Amino acid sequence: SYLPFAWIGEQMMSISCGLQMGYTLNFPEEPETAQENIREVGPHVMFAPPRLYEGMTRQVQVKYIDSTWIKRKIYEFATKVGYKAAGLKFEKKPVPLQWKFLNWIASITMQKKLKDHLGLSRLRHCYTGGAAMGPDHFKFFHALGVNLKQIYGQTEVAGISVVHRDGDIKYDTVGTPIPETEIKITEEGEILTKSPSVFMGYYKNDEATAKTLIDEWLYSGDRGFIDEDGHLVVFDRSKDVMTLNDGRPFSPQYLETRLKFSPFVQEVWAIGDNRDYVTAVMCIDYAVVGKWADDKKLNYTSYPELSQKPEVYDLVQKQIEEANKDLPGPAKINRFVNLYKVFDADDEELTRTSKLRRAFVGNRYKDIVDALYSDADVVHMDTTITYEDGREQRIKTDLHIQKISV
Repeated sequence: SYLPFAWIGEQMMSISCGLQMGYTLNFPEEPETAQENIREVGPHVMFAPPRLYEGMTRQVQVKYIDSTWIKRKIYEFATKVGYKAAGLKFEKKPVPLQWKFLNWIASITMQKKLKDHLGLSRLRHCYTGGAAMGPDHFKFFHALGVNLKQIYGQTEVAGISVVHRDGDIKYDTVGTPIPETEIKITEEGEILTKSPSVFMGYYKNDEATAKTLIDEWLYSGDRGFIDEDGHLVVFDRSKDVMTLNDGRPFSPQYLETRLKFSPFVQEVWAIGDNRDYVTAVMCIDYAVVGKWADDKKLNYTSYPELSQKPEVYDLVQKQIEEANKDLPGPAKINRFVNLYKVFDADDEELTRTSKLRRAFVGNRYKDIVDALYSDADVVHMDTTITYEDGREQRIKTDLHIQKISV
């Protein structure tokens, strides 16, 4: 347990389930040591937001980059086999004998060691929720042999309304409704829930209750649809869904999670609602890109300086071009800027479950957005950032804007 107890997911898993099942609850020493503590504890049950799993993925990718040739080849073989076996399971097809054998080889040569390194070797139940998890990250853990499942719900329904079941997992869905829970989709695509667990209303806020709870149906504010197998696909928050220049709706979260599968990218903000094209504000991973820069013998002294290196811009552009390959034309990123810092919950740019607060960052970085949709090549920033210990630092820098051929 390391999430705020005000979060319904933590109340549900750590308190309610802990009291009912009687399991031992472990806490990290510090938020920064969570990954290290997970390895020390070796949990049987783990429920965490996508941010934690994204961090694990990045950790593995960095180790791969730094490893020897033979270790990289073993990793490539094991992950290729793991993805094949996981893909067959997703499709509910039997795994042929030869692939079972290869998967066993992959397990003893890489997967077991990697799971032990991440603290996942004893896991029996593994869940994620609270924000969107990209299909790339989800597939990665199944290729590793971790039976990760997605959960969908909200505070107003006491936590869970939809979940993956063993043997019925689809990487692009969040599962099927739990018992006594009904899900339906409005004509506008909004997800509605009816359940005995749905709340009675907001405290002393009848107006908000009347908008959210109508005829016993909870209006989630999320956009999605139900596929042919009865699985719920969550598109995005209704207010966050972008309308592309061809009129099609598009989820910025999907694009952002695709980009965050790169070890060099820590945070992304995709912009493009009712715009002529899509742009992005990129936050590099300082440790990973810093190591890459050291190997390239690039000199830098700080995050702002490193983020604006032309070589780093070219590196980030490669990650964007890779993500652009699978996107329809209007959804491809045309221009981007590397931010001088990482989005931070302490700066109110992220929620405590690491969701991007789009309206807030839209106001804070309005000058950057305006520059992305102009002919400008540079945007000047003069701002103050506050550190966790209360110290403030004024930053004056020029951010380069880079165009991508699509």
